[in-house]
Amino acid sequence: MLAGKVALVTGAGKNIGRAIALSLARDGAKVVVNGRSDAAAIEAVAAEIRAAGGSAEAVLADVSDPDAVARLVAQSGPVDILVCNAGLRRQTPFLEMSLAEWREILSVALDGAFILSRAVLPGMVARGGGSIVALSGISTHVGTPNRAHVSASKAGLEGLMRAIAVEFAPQGIRANCVAPGAVDTARGASAGAMPQGLGREQGIPMRRKATIDEIAAVVRMLAGPEGGYVTGQTIHVNGGSFLG
Repeated sequence: MLAGKVALVTGAGKNIGRAIALSLARDGAKVVVNGRSDAAAIEAVAAEIRAAGGSAEAVLADVSDPDAVARLVAQSGPVDILVCNAGLRRQTPFLEMSLAEWREILSVALDGAFILSRAVLPGMVARGGGSIVALSGISTHVGTPNRAHVSASKAGLEGLMRAIAVEFAPQGIRANCVAPGAVDTARGASAGAMPQGLGREQGIPMRRKATIDEIAAVVRMLAGPEGGYVTGQTIHVNGGSFLG
């Protein structure tokens, strides 16, 4: 269903981003696997796609750097599907949070999505369509301590996608968010411990965490023709932890 499409997936070296890249590739898209610094990780994902008969290219780029994004998009070719998955997580009490840390978190998730969208939208407009999907999260809806910057960046992402959806719908372009709840992933050391309550299965009505493939499947739906009449939405995938 995605044959002939080019999909750019950021933060695609592991976990949810990797699952999204593999899902889009299985349906025929050429996938540009992006990461900021771990070349081995993104090349491993691209190699996995190619070994399965798909088309993929691994490209390092810092999505918070407009010049790096310009080079990334030029190397990717005409992008039909943009998945903004890159993001940083920190656990810092609000009164201990520096402005530098605040800006670091927002620069990747929110600024990065703005810079990327601005870079790919002219081509999407010229070709008469495209899809942008950003990964937000449950914390911006239920509230968690020590994550003001993360919550703000994810809330901003949802607002950005709604604004793009309204402005570019006449050109056939859709923009949506997927907001995962607790997901069974390998958590990086810099992210700190899972915020209390978010990762405990007994607090989730379905009594389990999501798999990365369940999150990827929703992104895949929104990116493809099945989501052709869905735009400006935040789709919650959380096992009933938050009822939007």
